[in-house]
Amino acid sequence: MSAAATATTTERKAPVRPAEIVREYGPFEGSTKVNGVTHDGQRVWAATGPTLVAFDPKSGKTERTLPCVGDAGTAFDGRHLYQIAEARIDKIDPATGQVLHSIPAPGKGNDSGLTWAEGSLWVGQYRDRKIHQIDPQTGEVKRTIESNRFVTGVTWVDGELWHATWEGEQSDIRHIDPDSGAVLERLEMPPGMGVSGLESDGADLFYAGGGNSGKVRAVRRPQALRKKAAVPAA
Repeated sequence: MSAAATATTTERKAPVRPAEIVREYGPFEGSTKVNGVTHDGQRVWAATGPTLVAFDPKSGKTERTLPCVGDAGTAFDGRHLYQIAEARIDKIDPATGQVLHSIPAPGKGNDSGLTWAEGSLWVGQYRDRKIHQIDPQTGEVKRTIESNRFVTGVTWVDGELWHATWEGEQSDIRHIDPDSGAVLERLEMPPGMGVSGLESDGADLFYAGGGNSGKVRAVRRPQALRKKAAVPAA
């Protein structure tokens, strides 16, 4: 059975719950959409097209604006930002906005989500329904995970791989097995509320880009599976 078939089969069995949206941010001054989202440990960054906007998730106040093109996903490796811009991925100094290095994007302009984990960049391929793990220095594809839905945002948290989907008026955030692509649980967004970029804060929240709404939404991450895994067997 292929990975995509496995994902389809397990999707029907995976727990499904409504996404719990705890807060909305934006739209941001001078922008009408959000293409990518990341979190640097303190601030949330949103790629709005012509600029990267950083805001305080507690106050909602915009703290930084960088003149960096952002057509899709955004990521942070602990020191630098990474931004999909057309058919490339730019490595950016968050203090100055200077592009330090660029690599080709695996989708050649058809890329979507972006995140950093395990020393690699993970890139969503929207209509190809795939997630690529790539070398951040060269862009070489190390491995590929298949989905059965259009892939938008991608994020890792506590060893869990999550990605967003968006087809028509339906969108969800799903936890998948990184080896098989099998769907483990899904958070359904309200009808008409899509997810473009996606990033975890490393704890209890996802930050989800809202596409043409120009908003970023904080979505609560389910804790049931993680708590269950933390309880030792009797």
